[in-house]
Amino acid sequence: ITTTAWPGFLDSWLSRIPLPKWALIAVAVAGAILLLLFLICIIRCCCGKKKPKKKERISLCPISNSTTASLVQPEMEDLERGVEQMCRGKLQYSLDYNFRRQELKVGVKQAVELKAMDSGGTSDPYVIVYLTSDMKKRYETKVYRKTLNPIFNESFTFQVPQAEVPESTLVMQIYDFNRFAKHDIIGEVRLPLASVNLQHVIEQWSELAAASKVEEEQLGEICFSLRYVPSTGKLTVLILEARKLKRMDSRGLSDPFVKVHLILNRKKWKKKKTSVKKNTLSPYFNEVFVFEVPFNQIQNVDVVISVWDHDKVTKNEPIGKLFLGCRATGNQLRHWSDMLSNPRRPLAQWHILQPPDVVDKALGLKSHLKLPLASR
Repeated sequence: ITTTAWPGFLDSWLSRIPLPKWALIAVAVAGAILLLLFLICIIRCCCGKKKPKKKERISLCPISNSTTASLVQPEMEDLERGVEQMCRGKLQYSLDYNFRRQELKVGVKQAVELKAMDSGGTSDPYVIVYLTSDMKKRYETKVYRKTLNPIFNESFTFQVPQAEVPESTLVMQIYDFNRFAKHDIIGEVRLPLASVNLQHVIEQWSELAAASKVEEEQLGEICFSLRYVPSTGKLTVLILEARKLKRMDSRGLSDPFVKVHLILNRKKWKKKKTSVKKNTLSPYFNEVFVFEVPFNQIQNVDVVISVWDHDKVTKNEPIGKLFLGCRATGNQLRHWSDMLSNPRRPLAQWHILQPPDVVDKALGLKSHLKLPLASR
């Protein structure tokens, strides 16, 4: 009775629905499909809520990274930098190059809308003018008190050979004068003369830019060759030429000569020097010096090359130095290593001169007394 009651009840219930049997089957199948799709949607929604949380956790890590932060911040920084740049002001100047006299006349006209450097909202501006090719020669205008729109109307003349004009940059820096503190720089104009047509007089305005870092003074370059023969213990130094040396005389030239020192165990040992070349910044020497250095001492020797300006009246002044040896660095060490790895072969190379005090400090000489060894 239990097994036959349910089918009979189902048949009697279905017989009451005014639809054919095939239609009922189709409705049942459609309902099953809808129910299945509903279950799939529920499952996907539940899983979808968990995945974004994981993605958010992963994506939060790069946000704290400096790279991502730099992508977010520059707009504000650039805006502030742009505002700061605009607030520095403008400078009017003129340029007039006399090709016959080889003179550059720089006129500092006026400045407008300068940045206020004092607490009272004003500045005490003045201008420093110089060329990067001769930084020792600088001119200054008068100081104008409590103004952001000074009128200077001053001119300065530089002796610049025509061949050196393309290598020079005109620098005009505006400072705020302070009586009891360091003078603050308001801004500067840097004008490479190679980019200027000096065939006619130029008068123009330029925006003041933020002052660049203090440039290293260009002392010049020197070319020489080294040769070492281990079997005989002979070290040959051939001083070839120098170029773009620093101007040491009032007329914009120098009287250069070269000294070659040998340092043994951080003590001065042997020295020789070239002849003096008069009135030139690009001397040609082609002078050779031979030193006897035993092979067992070559690792303890430093070769110091120094360029000097000769002066009959006062003391000779050093223009620049450099040293080679196992304690050297950069191109100097590379040149020395090439010499040792290529015995009996002369190797020539150009080197940039360095400030004398920097080289002396790097050498760390123990004493200025010479060893009792005869120079050759």
